[in-house]
Amino acid sequence: MIFRNPLSFISQLLNAFSKHLRNIYLNSNYYDKKISKIGNNNLIYKPSPHLLSSLIKYQKKKINVEDVSIDNLWDNKNINSENFRRLNNFYWFFSLDLKSSKKNTQKIVSDWIKKNFKYNSKSWELDLTSKRIIAWLSNHNLTIKEDDEKYQNQFDKMIQKQTNHLINEISKSEILDDKMIGCAAIILVGLSYKDKKNYLTYGLNLLKKISKFSFDNYGFPKSRNIKQLVFYLKYFILIREWFKESQVEIPEDINETIYYLGQGYAFIWQNIEFDILMNGNNVSNNSEFDHYLKRLSYKFKNENKEFGGYAILRNKKVSIVMDVGSSPSSKFSTNYQSGALSFEINSNGKKLISNCGYYNKENIKLAELSRSTATHSTLIIDDNSSCLYKRINKKKFFIKNNLKILKKNIIFEKNYWKINSAHDGYQKKYSTIHERVIEFYPEQFKFIGTDKILSKKKNLNIRFEIRFHLEPDVKLMKTQDNKSILIELGDEGWKFNCENYDINIDNGLYFGNKNSYIQNQNIFISGIINNQNENIIWQLNKI
Repeated sequence: MIFRNPLSFISQLLNAFSKHLRNIYLNSNYYDKKISKIGNNNLIYKPSPHLLSSLIKYQKKKINVEDVSIDNLWDNKNINSENFRRLNNFYWFFSLDLKSSKKNTQKIVSDWIKKNFKYNSKSWELDLTSKRIIAWLSNHNLTIKEDDEKYQNQFDKMIQKQTNHLINEISKSEILDDKMIGCAAIILVGLSYKDKKNYLTYGLNLLKKISKFSFDNYGFPKSRNIKQLVFYLKYFILIREWFKESQVEIPEDINETIYYLGQGYAFIWQNIEFDILMNGNNVSNNSEFDHYLKRLSYKFKNENKEFGGYAILRNKKVSIVMDVGSSPSSKFSTNYQSGALSFEINSNGKKLISNCGYYNKENIKLAELSRSTATHSTLIIDDNSSCLYKRINKKKFFIKNNLKILKKNIIFEKNYWKINSAHDGYQKKYSTIHERVIEFYPEQFKFIGTDKILSKKKNLNIRFEIRFHLEPDVKLMKTQDNKSILIELGDEGWKFNCENYDINIDNGLYFGNKNSYIQNQNIFISGIINNQNENIIWQLNKI
């Protein structure tokens, strides 16, 4: 302990010094000359802007550029960080009316180039630069149509200069999503300019590295993050469509990756059409992405009962989803939530049992809370989560202690469903294994759950809770005998009971909608672990 803090301080000092030297280098004339070495290539391929419709939120009312104050657009020093990013990534160009003045639009681009011709840390951030390249090339009807030769040369030079910067810096980025966007931008430039600088070769090699690093053997993200799976699928399809439209042969590994990602997408969304609120996911709008896929003739299918560490059993009326996967390794755990064996139930188009969702904004306490086991429909021991986290900075969390799934058994028959799994998340601290069995009898609309707390020690005398979270609009009422809780789910009624343990209703927070929260309720079973094998049996019946 004597040397730990000084060593840590020295390490931080050296890291800060290294970053300072790196920043001096990036702002130097030497670096500017290095990334300014470009070819005299003409723009051959001009991508269609509609290919970005799965990634861009278009405004219903198109903006006419004449309504934009273009003279001082890049001189606003009081602009906040969020608006600065929106302005400098140029994705707002996708919302411009095509009848807008080409001259004014090109002046906006030209003025940006004059002000930002050399690298600066704010406007040349990796994701901003990547999106800006994609936006400029995809909106070619506005950015280069009816232009003069001088502007065209300026435009081409800046595209390639920014691409050279991406190639120089992309390997140093720690954010996988930014690497994916940067990789897409490099590939697009390679297709657009038929380059002599091998942008296309570099981009495709980088894409292979990203795939190998990020996906497991079944093509599912190693992070087990559902949102990330959809993100990757969108970008791989976008890249494939660029190849197709530019009439360049599509690499086979891109087709293969889309196939596997598509299987994951069919499993976690298209089969049930509900957002699973586990491991970094929120309520999405994937139905729009489904229309995009249909328009481009993509069809995915997955009839498995388990995929990516999730078990899903379903019929036309009911589906049950359970997290039966081990936690990801630490480097992939930034958005992981410690909800092992948590489950969700959907009934006739409504979510009966839910998890609470995910929060990742500036409120650290809420970010930590949303990652905890308490916000999931599963077992909590002594107010502790099944995984421990360490916080790197204000937003980044990583798993400190992983958990493993010890057993798994899934049965799916016409009149009987069963998911049985166990994990070791509480073994190290409490010498305890959590095993869960959920059975469903479709003809009776009856769920029977058994949560087994299996301990190696005697006389533990440790408190446990099992929570069952509900969406904010679901109503609960405890019966007069205090033995059951009634659930009002739209026009359906359900009854929850647990014979030998206390059941109550508690308030909580729901993070289902991205980076916001609202109060919800949950049913919770509570008790004390006194026996080596504690079996908590609960039941959920439709009434």
